[in-house]
Amino acid sequence: MKKLLGATSGKVLLSLAALGVSAGIAGLGTYATFTSTTSASQTATSGTMTIELGTPGAANRLTVNATGLVPGDTAQRAFNLTNAGTTNLASIKMTVTASPSSLLDTDATDGLQMVVDRCSVPWTESGTTPAFTYTCSGSTSSIIASRAIIGSNLDMAALSALTASGTDYLRLTLTLPSNAGNSFQGLSSTVTYTITGTQSAPTNK
Repeated sequence: MKKLLGATSGKVLLSLAALGVSAGIAGLGTYATFTSTTSASQTATSGTMTIELGTPGAANRLTVNATGLVPGDTAQRAFNLTNAGTTNLASIKMTVTASPSSLLDTDATDGLQMVVDRCSVPWTESGTTPAFTYTCSGSTSSIIASRAIIGSNLDMAALSALTASGTDYLRLTLTLPSNAGNSFQGLSSTVTYTITGTQSAPTNK
């Protein structure tokens, strides 16, 4: 019995010795490393596009109806147009539709005609609703030349509102031509003016 126990003890010691050698070999592969880190951060934001009409009143008379028109009559309506966004625009265009519709807007020759003019300063308003008239104490320019009232993507060139924060002082004049005949009596059209701004071309920022 003693001999056997002695043999077993010897094996245990040999195993422990082997483990010690392995640990020593593993320790030979451990070493320190140098590191260096740098970083940067930035904020990216998107621009806004907001075309606004003036507050209803002297700055926006487009919602004032033109009633009782007879051949040769005109109806003037002033309105401000502002680029309230942060982005410059490549173009501003107007689309005019009518619903319900009538001969007043479907007849391109004898039906309603439209002109849009710009004043370099706010228009001076005279008259009482709905018979407003306007004069310009600055300089005037044509934005949309005389044409039939209904149209799509009518270019409104050379506006200050093409630039962010720019405002234009505009006047729309409707005319029922003097040669509109009896077939134009008692008609009604509801006209909607839609103004759309399109962003300028992409650039490096």
